[in-house]
Amino acid sequence: MKGLVKSVFVGSAALIALAATPAWAELKIGYVNFPQLADESPQAKAINDALRNEFLSRQRDLQNEDQALKARDAKLQKDAATMSDDQRAREEKALRDGARDLSRKQSEFQDDVNARRNEEISRLQRTLIEEVRAYGHAQNYDLIVTDAVYTQGGVDITQAVLAQLKAHAPAAAAPAPAPAPAAPTKSPK
Repeated sequence: MKGLVKSVFVGSAALIALAATPAWAELKIGYVNFPQLADESPQAKAINDALRNEFLSRQRDLQNEDQALKARDAKLQKDAATMSDDQRAREEKALRDGARDLSRKQSEFQDDVNARRNEEISRLQRTLIEEVRAYGHAQNYDLIVTDAVYTQGGVDITQAVLAQLKAHAPAAAAPAPAPAPAAPTKSPK
């Protein structure tokens, strides 16, 4: 009796597997290279430009402050022999305090840049996921994967999704201005 039940069960499982085979044969699977989308999409380029513009003035201020400290240090090195010990000590302390303050400002600047970049990357990822979903739905894909060990032929749909992203991108804004070289600072005499 056990043998009969077992053979009926195995036979039923085989029948179900054979019946399901045509459904698997028609499964439409796509692969999208998500890092490539994140790098090449116009939305990513717009985010990079916006971040560059947002932090450009602070970056220039930090560069100017750094150059001023370097000029002040060079002046100290040049004039140290003619300065009194008290003057030299005050100037060295002012340089140390300035360098510490600049380092703190640079650290805060980098933290602010990283926080804003992370916010924008998170928003970009949501946009990219929604675009891949919309493309997959429109093209009747059953499954779209973003991490694959191997892909073959027409399974990679990255360029098609990238084209859709470009079509949905807002009109290109004016390019960001190139950072101007900092003006040379004159050291006080």
